[in-house]
This record gives sequence, structure tokens and C-alpha cells, in this order.
Amino acid sequence: MQTRILIADDDAQQRRYLSAILQASGYAVETADGGKAAVATLTGASGAQIGLTLLDLHMPDLDGLSVLARIREAKVQTPVLVLTSDGSVARAVEAMQAGAQDFLAKPVAPERLEVSIRNALAMSELTTEVRRLSRKADNRLSFEELIAVAPSTREVIALARRAARSDIPVLIEGESGTGKEVFARAIHGESERAGGAFIAVNCGALPANLVESILFGHEKGAFTGATAKQVGKFQEASGGTLFLDEVGDLPPDAQVKLLRAIQTGEVDAVGAAKPTKVDIRLISATNRDLSGMIAEGRFREDLYYRISVFPMALPPLRERREDIPGLARMFLHRIAAAEGIPVESFSQNALETITAAEWPGNVRQLENTIHRAVVLSNGSQIQADDLIGLTAGGLARSGVQDRGAAQSDADAGGGRCFIEADGHIRRLVDIEADAIKEALRLYRGRMSETARRLGIGRSTLYRKIDELRIEKLDTAVR
Repeated sequence: MQTRILIADDDAQQRRYLSAILQASGYAVETADGGKAAVATLTGASGAQIGLTLLDLHMPDLDGLSVLARIREAKVQTPVLVLTSDGSVARAVEAMQAGAQDFLAKPVAPERLEVSIRNALAMSELTTEVRRLSRKADNRLSFEELIAVAPSTREVIALARRAARSDIPVLIEGESGTGKEVFARAIHGESERAGGAFIAVNCGALPANLVESILFGHEKGAFTGATAKQVGKFQEASGGTLFLDEVGDLPPDAQVKLLRAIQTGEVDAVGAAKPTKVDIRLISATNRDLSGMIAEGRFREDLYYRISVFPMALPPLRERREDIPGLARMFLHRIAAAEGIPVESFSQNALETITAAEWPGNVRQLENTIHRAVVLSNGSQIQADDLIGLTAGGLARSGVQDRGAAQSDADAGGGRCFIEADGHIRRLVDIEADAIKEALRLYRGRMSETARRLGIGRSTLYRKIDELRIEKLDTAVR
């Protein structure tokens, strides 16, 4: 998805000029003919979709400095670049103090504008990431730090905010990798327990013979190997939030004790003479169909009703594609900083490929794909070719799977097979033609890349296409 930029200027000619520059650079454009219209857009329902604002300082209804004051008061974090014909240092300082990221004097050159926009977007993403990590470390992560452009994501956040106002038990359902723990942390961060302990437990990773000990604790000598008293996760979370991820994986015995702990607010440590009182807020999560597990006798119905007082479902990434560009940029900046690799952005082609992919592994798969692309990149931009195994149609396969699929195609008599149906070898010219056709398809008609991968010059590729009467793809522009 393209970055959307708001142009706020009362001069129609200036709006047209800036719109032409931005659209030529690949940005989506929205306009406002005055300061009041700009404030209404940025603070309205569609304000979260604005990635940056170009703001004129001199507007008759509401000047730029007043616009900056109002949107900052409304806690709008969108970066702002101010534009004015008054290029004095005093005005620049005044605008920057009011919250602008940069100050540009009219008429601004396209190259200067592009650099300022790119720098402002990068700085905004880094600032947001630092704030997100800092609040997460303090157990104060809020929904403001989450990427929420898609309507479906905003709907879930609105629901989760209501849950955060009380200690009501919450069950978060969704496919693996959709970010259920992040939502749980945000619920905790916006609750009255914010700043208290947030204890996350992956129930699917607990050893079967130690589940009760880990959750509820044990006394010294309670069993072989219990050489010291151990406080359980319930006690660690007392005063804060306990997050039980993959709660459907708990064994039956642990389900019984969990139900009792929720009902009584007390836990029985293994080997303890009496129960211990705990004060927790419980949030559970699962990627399983708990209703189906209840019908099969693998999950307690009474426990289900206890943990799912406030259920919510996180949509998979493929159903909230508007969030993908923001998530991809967030991972890019985080990973590039951690790896010490100077990668700054995605090419338009790479971003389109990422947005179009199906992402069966959801946000976790997206993060891993970006990590690999950052490591493979050779420049300041991630290119589509760095997204190994990812195609615009959304198919993500490993190299081993790709080779297996290619072999299956060949065995099935596809264009890559060397043997004719009668058992004789195919003509070399036909094999060469099929190889070029397949390369053009694989690299989506990009002539330079196709030639490089085939190990021939671009002019040679064009000559062979003509000689072999190969139809060029509509996308063959490079």
C-alpha cells in the first residue's frame, strides 16, 4: 500500500503542483483546502491512514501553527512538514517548536521535497518503534503503539479497549502468528494494572510432568529434583496480568486446577500445606477451536466459560492488508538497527509484493521474511528479489519446496521437460524458448533481471525473443 500524504494549503495551484510531484514519486495524495479541513481529516476516522502532512503556515481560516497545536493536543502522531513563502529563521524555529519535523520554503524543489519526506517518514517510524519498545519494557504498551490501519484491526482494538477497563477474563482467538500476545500486552498496558507484572506462559511448551509446578509453584522436596521452593507463574503475576498462550494445550489435570484457581483466587502449590491467595487478571489465547475440543472431551466446558467471559478474534494478516506496509516498515527499521545493516526502505515493487502475499504464517512469517530480506539486501532499499520465495500472487515457499515443485512440473510434462511424449529428446531451440518464457514469467517481465539470471546480455535476450518468436509480457519494461 502506498504512503498517503495530506496536502493542506488554501492555494489550489499549490495543491495541484505538490500533488503532481508526490504522485510521480509513488505516494497517494489527499488534500485539504484549509487548516480546519486539515484538522478534521487528521483527527477523524481516516486520520490513521495519513502517513505524513504537508502543511502551509499561512491559511486564512486556521494558520499552520494553530493546526499543529490542535493535532498535537489531539495526540495525532503524524509527521508534519511545513511549507511557507516566509523562509525566515524565526518562523522555522517557531514551526519546529510547535512540532513540525522540517521547514521548507516555497517554491520547494521536487528533489528537496522527496528527501525531506523520506527522512521524516524514517524518523517517525524509528520514534514510534523506540516508544513501543520502551512502553513494552515497562509493561505499558498501549494500542496507540500498534499498527492499526485496517478497519478490522481498529474494530478489534475498540473491543479490546473496553476489556482493558476492567479485570474481566479475556480470551483472544486467532491463527498462529497474528499477534495475540501483543494485544494481551496492550490490554494490560491500558488497564489499571499497567506497570505491574505481565507474565506470559506458553502452555503448549510446558513439560507435561511440570505443568502444575510451573503454574502454581512447588515446595522444597515436593518431588524428586525439587531442591528448593519455587514460586509459580500465578504468584509471579499477582498484582498484574497472567497471559496463558495456547491455553487449549493444557492437559486435563492442569485444567481442573486452573479452573479452581480462577474460581477461588487461590493456588495450591505442589506439596504445600495450604493454598496461597493471588490477585491476577487473566488473559488467555488460542489458535484452536475450543468449542470443537469441548465436544471431543479434550477441553473442560466449565473452564471455557470461565476464561472466555470476553472473547475476541484477531483477523489473519491476509484480511487486514492495510496493516502490512506499516508492519513491514516497523520490522525493517527494528531489524536493520539490530543487525547494523544500512537498509532504509522498500522499493515500490517489493512493497507491492509484500502487500499482495497471503501470509499463512501471519505477522510472525512477515517478520521472518523481512529479517531474511534485510540480511540479503545489497543496498539501502529492499528489492523484490530479496524476498526469497515470495511472489506477488502471495505464494511463499522454501527453496527446497520450489525445487520440488519444479521437478513435479517437469515430470508432469510441463515446458521444462527435456523428453517428448514419444521418448525422444526435445529440440534444443524449443528447450531454450521454454527456458526464456519461464524466466520472463518468474521475473515478471523484467528484462534486465531475466537476462542476468539467464547469464546473457540484455541485447542477446531481446534478439533471442525475436528469433524464437516469444511473446513479450506486458510488464517487460526494464
